[in-house]
Amino acid sequence: MADTFPRQHARTRRFSLGVPRSFRISPDGARIVFLRSKSGLDQVGCLWQYNVGTGQEHLVADPAVLIPGGEQLDPAERARRERSREQAAGIVSFATDAQLRIAAFALSGQVYVADLTGQHPVRQVSTPVPAADPRPDPAGQRIAYLHERALRMTDLGTGEDTAVAEPGDTPDLAFGVAEFVAAEEIHRMRGYWWAPDGSALLLARVDDSGVQRWHIADPANPGQPATAVRYPSAGTPNSAVSLLIAGRDGSQVPVDWDAAAFPYLVTVSWERGGPDGLLLVVQSRDQKQMRLLAADPRTGATTLIRADTDPHWLEVVPGVPGRTSDGKIVWIADSGGARRLLVATAAEHAAGAAEPVTPPALQVREVLDVDGEVVLFTATQQDPTQARLWTYGPTGLNAIPAPDEQPRVQTGRLAGGTLLTASRTAGSAHQATAVLRDGSPAGQIAAHAQEPLVPAPRPDIFRAGERQIVTALLLPSWHQPGSAKLPVLVDPYGGPHMQRVMASGALYLTSQWLAEQGFAVLIADGRGTPGRGPRWEREIAGDMARPVLEDQVDALAAAAARCPDLDTARVAIRGWSFGGFLAALAVLRRPDVFHAGIAGAPVTDWRLYDTHYTERYLGHPDDSPKAYERSSLIADAPSLTRPLMIIHGLADDNVVVAHSLRLSQALLAAGRPHTVLPLSGVTHMASQEQVAENLLLLQVDFLRRALGVAPAPARAAAR
Repeated sequence: MADTFPRQHARTRRFSLGVPRSFRISPDGARIVFLRSKSGLDQVGCLWQYNVGTGQEHLVADPAVLIPGGEQLDPAERARRERSREQAAGIVSFATDAQLRIAAFALSGQVYVADLTGQHPVRQVSTPVPAADPRPDPAGQRIAYLHERALRMTDLGTGEDTAVAEPGDTPDLAFGVAEFVAAEEIHRMRGYWWAPDGSALLLARVDDSGVQRWHIADPANPGQPATAVRYPSAGTPNSAVSLLIAGRDGSQVPVDWDAAAFPYLVTVSWERGGPDGLLLVVQSRDQKQMRLLAADPRTGATTLIRADTDPHWLEVVPGVPGRTSDGKIVWIADSGGARRLLVATAAEHAAGAAEPVTPPALQVREVLDVDGEVVLFTATQQDPTQARLWTYGPTGLNAIPAPDEQPRVQTGRLAGGTLLTASRTAGSAHQATAVLRDGSPAGQIAAHAQEPLVPAPRPDIFRAGERQIVTALLLPSWHQPGSAKLPVLVDPYGGPHMQRVMASGALYLTSQWLAEQGFAVLIADGRGTPGRGPRWEREIAGDMARPVLEDQVDALAAAAARCPDLDTARVAIRGWSFGGFLAALAVLRRPDVFHAGIAGAPVTDWRLYDTHYTERYLGHPDDSPKAYERSSLIADAPSLTRPLMIIHGLADDNVVVAHSLRLSQALLAAGRPHTVLPLSGVTHMASQEQVAENLLLLQVDFLRRALGVAPAPARAAAR
């Protein structure tokens, strides 16, 4: 059977297999450790090392050798990978000591240690099973790891294994883990941190006893019991999170802050010793206040470094706080209508005297590394479709030169004078990973991703309407302008934390394949999406429906004026997660514009979605009931007059299937015909190969029937 793009897209995990990632650079800049599978079809991630001086790489650890029978995941590890949206197998994460002499990782619940100096083979560490999230101390002498709900530590020299903290008979207590909202929304995937000298561990104590219990069943297998999960939906109690410092001598010191006023632990940075070396970021439940605190490891007492407030909410920005070698604290704050970088002493932060070092025209997106006094970060300047690398340090603010003038999306790492850049450009589906030593090229780290079985996307990117909505239009490669009218498929995400229109060809592969099936595909990043600054993001405060839908309508009108071949009498919309909510919203509230919709894993009632995400935009449901009513789809069910397909994984523990079932129930009660496609055993990622492949094919079939679209020409259908 000939391969097709849907099958290839599913098998390659959206062309992520074979792409290097998770880079760590040694402090001297001589070595780079990273993950990559052996080919674009190999799902098993391996650990590799690149020698900057020679430009050579070698395989450090291969799971196929370490566990020939294949990997087996316990339920806790499956949940961790679901939270991180991890689709690969094998080694999916690792941690190292301070000098990058060893790396620790987990496979099938076993801890392994790889010697990065090349003197010893990879060895399995004797620990209780299952073990997870192993992390060496800075000196590489001990490994801490999670075992069930406890944090444990093993001495690599003696083999002695001890409990750092364990819950005993308390069933809803766990140590060293990231609770649900931390992993799902705050993107804090860890719950413990080593002291810089390895003498102690800072660990989270997570009490889930107040969090409501939901049950995720598999109706296709009625003999299997439902899985109980702790899910904090909007307005309900969160996990109670506290911190304690556990010394290797058995001492335990609680860290003291006002957890009632600031219940969210955002992140921790413990990069140096002393009474102000341990930094915490905490956030109020309404997310309008954020505090940067210094904690004294000896006493657990905290002092305020800086306080940030906003009338709507404060965004969590990755990579901060950081520390420069001269002790300054790296931070990002909203100022002058932009997200800006601050590098200042603790005293300057505390006195409100820390001044931004980036201009208002630069939107800082993420701090990637601090190397000595140099801060590496990504930012957007004028064009929100690009994310470029910048540094700030003793020589001031500098843009990292690109090899050519192509628009691009970049990320990178910096240590010991070695800069790694990972770039994707608008004209290519592939990532280019370059290494520079002291500013000079020092080689490339190869990628082995497959070549997509779809014509190279050539999106027409433009600004739509009065609000200058960043929009991309993709047409079939075989379409001749003026030859025929094309039905339109609007293909957005359209919500917070995700841009679809960026200068990366990889983002348009599926949309281009959909275009090859005979559609003009339109993607628009409306209000609430990132990249254009705090004001743009906060346009959806109190209303998750009206602004995002208005912007899709305006983008469609602008696209139709720009390209006369768009048939606005045949317009469909599809999306997943927030995009699924938006697709259902569109056919329910604007059937005059949208004539069919596919809603994948949609949020239909925001009271059912989690606290940290939902309350950020809509407030607490007890305080803002009208905001939840405005943004709910359930009451709109009687308005459905257009074909609607609802798709949902029955094992989804992020957007639970109750969202789709309640909408379907309301539609049935109103006598509105609709299609429901339940996916047995499928989570929010829907990453199973056959599921992912057939979902694309079934969606195209539904769209053709709903809009009365004939099959595409044979040359396109063959792809």
